[in-house]
Amino acid sequence: MSLKEAAEEVRLKAYAPYSKFKVGAALRGASGAIYAGCNVENVAYPEGTCAEAGAIAAMIAAGETRITEAYVVAESPEPVPPCGGCRQKLKEFAAADVPVTLATTGGASRTMTVAELLPGAFTGAHMVR
Repeated sequence: MSLKEAAEEVRLKAYAPYSKFKVGAALRGASGAIYAGCNVENVAYPEGTCAEAGAIAAMIAAGETRITEAYVVAESPEPVPPCGGCRQKLKEFAAADVPVTLATTGGASRTMTVAELLPGAFTGAHMVR
């Protein structure tokens, strides 16, 4: 299964009864395995989780910590980038040059690197004393 297929499949399982905005994300770990996640809303809006966060959690639960590629898909006129929090989450587990494909259910796509998504990222190096 490709990253695109995994993201498209999991998007259909998203729990989005409030916004109706379903998002699917798929990541490839360093082992080559694919991890997928979808957004899960909650009536208390800030308590929901993003698709990218779900995919990262699945990857970590499987014992991997490195993302080598990511794919995010939503039903939108234009490819939808990850929110700011998810950009930082992707950066935690991906090198600056890791490609992230942003796609629509209609077939439009755009690929950016993690560095392009989050220039000037906060990293562990900022915490060195």
